Amino acid sequence: MKKFLSLIVALVLVSAALAGCSTGNGGSGKEASKKGVTTITFWAAPNPTQQAYWKEMADQFTKEHPNIKIKVSPMKESPTSEASIQAAIAGHNAPTMSENINRSFAAELAQSKAIVPLDQLSGWDDVVKARKMDNTIKGWTFSDGHQYVAPLYSNAMLFAWRIDILKKLGYNEPPKTYSEMLDVAKKLKAKYPEKYIWAKADLVDPTAWKRWFDFFMLYHAASNGNNFISGNKWVADDQAGVKVLKLMADLQKQHALLTKKAKDPFETGVGIFTDLGPWTFTMWKDKYPEMQLNKTFVLSTPPVPDDLKSDHAYTFADTKGLVIYAQATKAQQKAALQFMKWVFSHPENDLKLMEKTSLLPARDDLSTNEQFTSYFDKHPELKPYAAEIPYAIPAIDNPKYNDIQTQIGQQAFNPVVQGKIDPKKGWEAMKKAIEGELK
Repeated sequence: MKKFLSLIVALVLVSAALAGCSTGNGGSGKEASKKGVTTITFWAAPNPTQQAYWKEMADQFTKEHPNIKIKVSPMKESPTSEASIQAAIAGHNAPTMSENINRSFAAELAQSKAIVPLDQLSGWDDVVKARKMDNTIKGWTFSDGHQYVAPLYSNAMLFAWRIDILKKLGYNEPPKTYSEMLDVAKKLKAKYPEKYIWAKADLVDPTAWKRWFDFFMLYHAASNGNNFISGNKWVADDQAGVKVLKLMADLQKQHALLTKKAKDPFETGVGIFTDLGPWTFTMWKDKYPEMQLNKTFVLSTPPVPDDLKSDHAYTFADTKGLVIYAQATKAQQKAALQFMKWVFSHPENDLKLMEKTSLLPARDDLSTNEQFTSYFDKHPELKPYAAEIPYAIPAIDNPKYNDIQTQIGQQAFNPVVQGKIDPKKGWEAMKKAIEGELK
């Protein structure tokens, strides 16, 4: 981690030195506005399909708005896209706007005032309404009350169960509560001693981002969508957190967790439960064609504590969105928001986003809007993800998210999974460590 940070610092310093007195990509002077034309720069994610999508959007927009010129280019990803953005900001070469920003990294940019609070721009409310994001946007609001990221896509993470194996155990649907899950574990080990509930080496890996796909999925469900960190304050639901850890401890005691590396354990039936993102199905189509929805596997929201009373289980959202950079001129910021509103005002643009990139637009009505019906008829496995978007919580809004999430793994989640610490003691150790990070 220290080497990574040192590399970022070095990149920032080099970029700043090379930039000298540059006015930036946005160009606060002549380049930004020529003969009544405002030029804005857009950095797309380092993914060919997303670059193609944004180039198409920019070309269509400029045909209708000849007074705005949009230059689309891919952001650099060496060593990371985040590092390239930080270097550009330090060198006064930031774009006008970019995609590929998650909420945690946005908190770091917002702290340094490198991005614009979108809610302070005239017309932001129209953007939210135009794209039907009234519910989805709530989870994106930052602790200071501002909105810095316009949600682009939301991969509401779900769990998958091997329904073919569950049926052999006497179950016609996946368990919904912790006690039901533990009952499945007991019967699984009795009938198939070599199989496991959850087979995943990441469960004992403290790498920060891996907690998004185990701990946070379970925590958001157990806490009924309660925040974990709000700004620099610990606001986690302690009781819910301990229950999550106890579930993992109980599964470990039943020998229902496999934490050694195994090749495609869910697909091969070694494990019968796993976190699953919507990007998986493209790979399965060629490599595991036998994986069929409602035949081989089913999708499910996270299991919840037995005493939780809720109409719908929350989960973690793998999400990224658009930001506007503070180095842009007021005219450029206005033009950027105008472009954003245009893209989001037309559902057919979100349909193209799915068709070109397989990313799910962050809309409340994604699973109910008739304009998307034909897409989901062709891809029925994606509809449960679309329905879950309003209940999916994005990453924490704290610039120290990497250190905080590392502490979750090191102090609590990993050692509990390994049977090395009591869930309550692990939670308290983790809480103390994180509160230290927040000071």
